[in-house]
Amino acid sequence: MKKLILNNVSYNSRLIIGSGKYTDFSMTKNALEASGAEMITVALKRTNIGQNKNDDNLLNYIDSSKYKILPNTAGCYSAEDAIRVALLAKELLNDNLIKLEVLADKDTLLPNEKETLAAAKELAKQDFAIMVYTTDNIDLAKKLEEAGCIAVMPLASPIGTGQGIKNSSNLRKIIENANVPIIVDAGIGTASDAAIAMELGCDGVLLNSAIAMAQDPIKMAEAMRLAVEAGRKAFEAKRMKISNIAIPSSNKESALS
Repeated sequence: MKKLILNNVSYNSRLIIGSGKYTDFSMTKNALEASGAEMITVALKRTNIGQNKNDDNLLNYIDSSKYKILPNTAGCYSAEDAIRVALLAKELLNDNLIKLEVLADKDTLLPNEKETLAAAKELAKQDFAIMVYTTDNIDLAKKLEEAGCIAVMPLASPIGTGQGIKNSSNLRKIIENANVPIIVDAGIGTASDAAIAMELGCDGVLLNSAIAMAQDPIKMAEAMRLAVEAGRKAFEAKRMKISNIAIPSSNKESALS
């Protein structure tokens, strides 16, 4: 399969996983390994990667030379706060890659479109490589790309709901209009959801709860790896045309007389 390229780095896996909601950092590590993902996203407001000297550090469990650490601004509700967290991430990791997330409220956890765009424009000016979490708003997705984001990450459905893709039409239009990778972020519940996202033409899938909240996280991580791979291969293979009438499986010429 063609590799996914983000910030001039190529990745074999098109699956990105989150680091939250696991029972401990050891489980996070095991799930990451089982998933085959090469990138893991970390919320600096919730997970320690060195900013809290007295707390257990995720980087003691995950080899940052093997896996790409993608810091994110989850838990921010304004552009100002998100920019502050992004600057902290850059200082901690000596890297300009950031997953931008600005939420509207604590109940829906939906993106704040206005504040997300404002933060993206400012971070782009400061030479951040921005992977941005957003709604399935087609116009906004294009504006975020034009603002300088290296990847646009529309939700499938609200964070943590596991509802799967609620608006495939909008998602398909975002993909068709994009000149940067489109990665579905949030709402994936099971392997079939991830496969469908990839079959639609998404460049990747980012998920957390679907693995961490499964009864068997390691087995689900393996399932997600296979689903993303299968979905991508199906997309590249190009599915058969849908017909309204039945068509025999065998060629007419080969039928027995």
